[in-house]
Amino acid sequence: MGTDPSRRMLALLSTLQDGRTWSGADLASRLGTSPRTLRRDIDRLRELGYPVQARPGPGGHYQLVAGTAMPPLLLDDDEAVAIAVGLRLAAGGRTRIDDEEGAASRALRKLEQVLPARLRRKVTALHRATETAPAPGAAVSTRLLSLVGTAAEQHERLVFGYRSRDGEPTERRVEPYRQVLADRSWYLLGWDLDRGDWRTFRLDRVTGARTTGERFTPRELPAESAAAYLDARLKAPRHRAVLTFIAPYRQMIDRLAHQDGTLERIDDDRCRYTTWVDSFEWLAVTTAILGVEFRVEEPAGFAEYCAGLRDRLGRAVT
Repeated sequence: MGTDPSRRMLALLSTLQDGRTWSGADLASRLGTSPRTLRRDIDRLRELGYPVQARPGPGGHYQLVAGTAMPPLLLDDDEAVAIAVGLRLAAGGRTRIDDEEGAASRALRKLEQVLPARLRRKVTALHRATETAPAPGAAVSTRLLSLVGTAAEQHERLVFGYRSRDGEPTERRVEPYRQVLADRSWYLLGWDLDRGDWRTFRLDRVTGARTTGERFTPRELPAESAAAYLDARLKAPRHRAVLTFIAPYRQMIDRLAHQDGTLERIDDDRCRYTTWVDSFEWLAVTTAILGVEFRVEEPAGFAEYCAGLRDRLGRAVT
């Protein structure tokens, strides 16, 4: 490797891109080259735009750090395939990210354009042999995810419009804590300044989000993690209900896009919906207006409520 400058430079770049710090001796030994040649190759990488940081003296090291521009990345075969698969899922909406502007699709095309023929064939075969079932849940734009994520990381307050599941619009002022992808929906967990408590928000119901420039000190979350808090919040003290819709899975996806719950295919003509709700009244109304036949699997209390509602509606028209 030491006599082939091109191969040596690629090996050096690949080694540095793992994020570790390397002593000069360890790096030269790994690459099979001399310390002098290593220093020369490091200088060449810097000329090409790769910000390689060097710390001289005892305990000194080399490290590839973040720069002001994004230089080319060097990926091994498995890394390239993994990125291609992830981009394909994002472009297809499986990550519940809105790719309306085609960012994931453009990135995938660029990657496939430069893949060696052997990897291009592997990625193409993987895509053709893989199907992803459509999933309920509205997608969220990458711009909103980036805005919220940056605000949470930099401890900056957010203001935004929010539509409840009943369609009621409100204005919120929030100290963002974390974004969570759960049950195929993106959520924001944050401290609601006007309500003085932790709140969770479906990001697909957020509009007009912006930062205020006001900084805050993060509060202690009363849970092990944001995901654990969200899971507990969504389930308790709510009612678990399981319904079977007498309709194809694909037909129900869009109709349930803005509802909290999980949809599973049973067969070609039926699908099962599991959700957690605050009241049977709300579930009965929202289910009835979907316009499809359904059966209540559980709980018995909801089946009894539906029977009582049926009787009241029947009396109303007699």
